[in-house]
Amino acid sequence: MTTSASASKTDARLPRDVSFHEEDWLILASYWYPVALVRELEEKPLGVTLLDAPLVLYRAGDEIVIADDLCPHRGVPLSMGKGNGQTVACAYHGFQFGQNGRCVKVPAQPDNAIPKRLNLQTYPAVERYGLIWTCLRPQGEASLPSMPHWDEAGFQQITCPWIDIGGFAGRQVEGFIDVAHFAFVHTETFADPDNAVVPSYMPKITPYGFEAEYRSDVSNYPVGHKDHKGSGFEWLRHFRVHVPFTATLEIHFPEDKRLVIMNAASPVSARKTRMFAPICRNFDTTLPVQDVYDFNRKVFEEDRALVEAQKPENLPLDTSLEVHVMADRSSIAYRRALRTIGLSQFFTS
Repeated sequence: MTTSASASKTDARLPRDVSFHEEDWLILASYWYPVALVRELEEKPLGVTLLDAPLVLYRAGDEIVIADDLCPHRGVPLSMGKGNGQTVACAYHGFQFGQNGRCVKVPAQPDNAIPKRLNLQTYPAVERYGLIWTCLRPQGEASLPSMPHWDEAGFQQITCPWIDIGGFAGRQVEGFIDVAHFAFVHTETFADPDNAVVPSYMPKITPYGFEAEYRSDVSNYPVGHKDHKGSGFEWLRHFRVHVPFTATLEIHFPEDKRLVIMNAASPVSARKTRMFAPICRNFDTTLPVQDVYDFNRKVFEEDRALVEAQKPENLPLDTSLEVHVMADRSSIAYRRALRTIGLSQFFTS
């Protein structure tokens, strides 16, 4: 559901401290990314960063406003100010801003007309999967990645706390879709260190990126479960990758149980990623949600250490710059998909 009908911004200025090549930034800025959990935005304004652009989020009645985190009067971040659920007030001179980013009060001159130049530059806001999404260069209607089963009866919706990663979003997403690292990275959560073989699989190109169905006998039950090391069941992991930085993993459990995890990597900069992870499932729906939060964080923390250590920090889209094997077919497909949307060989300057 759209919660802000802001003006389109199709020719955005680059942020002051941009860490991407200009052409890459303009391409990436035309896509939608989550920037916050719906539940963390209360009356107080919330400061976030997307693609090096500082933004402020605040509530104005039923509307969520997303704007440049800068008061037009004297350049103080509005995220330092106060909110009341209807407006946000700048911490410096108390200028108040309401729906659509419109300046509604200048305390020093309450009876004077308010110049239009005091209105904020805003961006669209959409609530979906328990997240607030936005786009810095909107090209029309919102185009958000889909998540299987989220709206289906019998499925529990869980929006995990976000995780900050000191690495590039492309590296993080590539790690999420990598099936060869389980036996070496996730041995304390679900993987089997004695089962490292990757059966053959083949990605399939889609209008939004690609899909890959990966079948193996590697269990997804947590370490300690009676069937952790398998019971003859063929597990299906269905990856759906939405360029540039979102992927979903649908895991087919025994007895037609399903678990879907969205990996929505929001690029704070070329060197930092805020990873959001909505989850839905049709089993264990009465167990404490905190248990899901804790297990999910443990899995992603295992990945985080590797992503933050990779060199080069960016993602080389020329496949000849790193060595690949058959198990890397999803990685190769991902890099080719990013090149297809026009991104350069390297993402960073």
